[in-house]
Amino acid sequence: MFRICLKPALRLGAGIAALSMGGVAAAQTGPAGAPDPAATQSAAPAGNEDGLQEITVTAERRSENLQRVPLSVTAVSGQSMRDYMAGGEDILALSGRVPGLYAETTTGRIFPRFYIRGLGNVDFYLGASQPVSIIQDDIVLEHVVLKSNPVFDVNQIEVLRGPQGSLFGRNTTAGIIKFDTIRPSQTFQGRGQASVGSYGSNSFDMGVGGPIARDLVAFRLSALIQHRDNWVDNRFAGVSADRTNTPRKDAMGGFDERDVRLQLLLTPTDRASVLVSGHARWYDGTSTLFHRGALKLGSNDVSAEPRGVVAYDEGQDNPQSYQTRGWSVNASYDFGPAILTAISGYETTKGYSRGDTDGGAGALYPVNGVANGFGLSQGQVRDLDQYTQELRLASPSGGRFTWQLGGFYFNSADLTDFYQRAFLIGANPNNWVRLRNTNTSWAGFAQASYKLLDSLTITAGGRVTEDTKRTRLLKTANSATNAVTYRGRTDVRLSDTQPSWDVSALWQVNPANSVYARVARGFRGPTIQGRSAVFNSDFSTADSETIVSYEVGTKSNLIGNTLRFNTALFTYTVDDIQLNGNDTDGNGVLFNANKARAYGMEAELAWQPRRELTVSLGASALHSEIKDRNAEAQVCALNGQMTCTVLNPVRRVATAFGPVYLAKIDGNPLPNAPKYNLDATVRWDQPLANGGTLFAATDWNIQGYTNFVLYRTKEFYANGNFEGGVKVGYRTPDDNLELAVFARNVTNEKNLKGVIENYNAAVFNDPRIIGVSLGGKFR
Repeated sequence: MFRICLKPALRLGAGIAALSMGGVAAAQTGPAGAPDPAATQSAAPAGNEDGLQEITVTAERRSENLQRVPLSVTAVSGQSMRDYMAGGEDILALSGRVPGLYAETTTGRIFPRFYIRGLGNVDFYLGASQPVSIIQDDIVLEHVVLKSNPVFDVNQIEVLRGPQGSLFGRNTTAGIIKFDTIRPSQTFQGRGQASVGSYGSNSFDMGVGGPIARDLVAFRLSALIQHRDNWVDNRFAGVSADRTNTPRKDAMGGFDERDVRLQLLLTPTDRASVLVSGHARWYDGTSTLFHRGALKLGSNDVSAEPRGVVAYDEGQDNPQSYQTRGWSVNASYDFGPAILTAISGYETTKGYSRGDTDGGAGALYPVNGVANGFGLSQGQVRDLDQYTQELRLASPSGGRFTWQLGGFYFNSADLTDFYQRAFLIGANPNNWVRLRNTNTSWAGFAQASYKLLDSLTITAGGRVTEDTKRTRLLKTANSATNAVTYRGRTDVRLSDTQPSWDVSALWQVNPANSVYARVARGFRGPTIQGRSAVFNSDFSTADSETIVSYEVGTKSNLIGNTLRFNTALFTYTVDDIQLNGNDTDGNGVLFNANKARAYGMEAELAWQPRRELTVSLGASALHSEIKDRNAEAQVCALNGQMTCTVLNPVRRVATAFGPVYLAKIDGNPLPNAPKYNLDATVRWDQPLANGGTLFAATDWNIQGYTNFVLYRTKEFYANGNFEGGVKVGYRTPDDNLELAVFARNVTNEKNLKGVIENYNAAVFNDPRIIGVSLGGKFR
């Protein structure tokens, strides 16, 4: 019954969007309904006697009312994110809770992959670039491991849809996810939230700070501790080539996340401020668990596969471990006519992830009596150093004419190893490669806004970026006798210089309603894939991709500011889109397809019909197509036989290792691009006679048809995934303490989140977590 209602709801959402002139820039704020003030911890009601609270965003690098920004932005409050993560979840908890945003991983918590309006990158290569940029406290996090930096003691999250090329730079063809933590203040204050739940899950997120020297120096110390016990059994009882301890109960699935951040705010004068921040992360856990054979030929029904049981003959329990550190300095000086801001940042990480990548024991899948299919690998970042520097000069806000201009420098270098099965089982000590990856980028940018009329504002911005990548193969994967068998390239350099820009117009129809239109161009720099060298295959590369996007939007505050309704219509074309598939040798390769086209809508509503009740609704719909008549991708196959039901035209290619099969992908949707998403949050606050409050909140999201690979099959997709959460609790009369019970994935839905094609292996979402949370604040 629940799923039957989806299509009418989607048609209704699309109709409303069309009637509202389309558009982008909806504001969803989750259970709390508004961004957190600096010291707020509890999920307080969203509004007050005057209606819904105003939402302030920094999408254009200055603080503005969300309803006045000609840009597609969703704001999620820090408390909402803490509620989503109460059971130990990570940054992936955003997926499906913001229209148009999807996220997944097949490499555990250290490698999230993000998609906005269908644009993303399915590549699991440690050097892969993504068209969604992550920015935390104004620092770009480019490497895939850095993108997994945990979200804690956060004030607000902003999701900027569409290309953001003028103010934020390259690799933002899909958009940006921007995290702003709670900053130091001159008031001594603190907040904390602790929870315990199923599978030994616990989470503690806190922040405390205040003045050190009144009006001169302030600090804030923040920390996150998360843990989950191992809860997945390994039932394999045979021989392990790499000495994995089997069979074993509660062998995998757990993690330990430990993070700390210290910020110092110096305000020597009324015009000058310097924010110094340092952070560190220590993470140990389990990489993604694949369930081999969970997808049966001709079906994607995984109901029979137990989520808490695997049969691995290798992998040493799929461990992963990373350590990350970083610092930043954000200094500004107000000259009066202009404000100068300088932002310096440094990030470093090292660690590894190992796994049984076939998702099962080869002995359990014989062909002609012989064990069949072995997968075991390890990726290791031995060292990564990322430096960023931005210098920006901007006019004060509020004038008829505002402007900003600046420059940006990016430099990243890493030393990365890839180990294959022969090395890991001790059969060939030379079966691994070492790569040196470097990436430098320079950019100059400018943006200006001018009020042609009191009700009409025009904004235009431009950026020129040079992006250079180089990958060197420092060690080849040799034979057991250390003979070099690699014949590919060992040093590849790609560079490109591209303009990006955006132009928008915002018309304030009346104080409560506005419409806007925006056109933008962005680009993602050229990319090198060096991992294939571990299989003695040459590097693969992809040229820059470019995007031009058009969108129109409406923003409305209605019914005495108790109803906020924002909608969006958009269309975009990506030329030379970068895709990732497999070649005839079965190796993951990068390639450019001719283009991809998409169109869709987004709508978000926040409604407070009475002070006790807050309702938030969100919807997105998307149609995407790969447009290239010649583009092909290798399909699921093992031992010369296809293992899935391919729905695209397929041709058979003979190779030295047997036949392989290539499918045409022209007209297919982009991978991991849901056709629709629906999300809803409802919260009721009941005041009590003693001044305290009882509250109940629930949030749900539903995901439409999502293809996981480049080609169409009867197996490798999801349709109708949904998850829900509930929270019921009590707040004290002073709002300083909150005690609640909660459940994440309350119905214990087993959703298919990804696949390993050749082995028909499935990736699942987390199980139901039920727990208790205690939150507090003081000031």
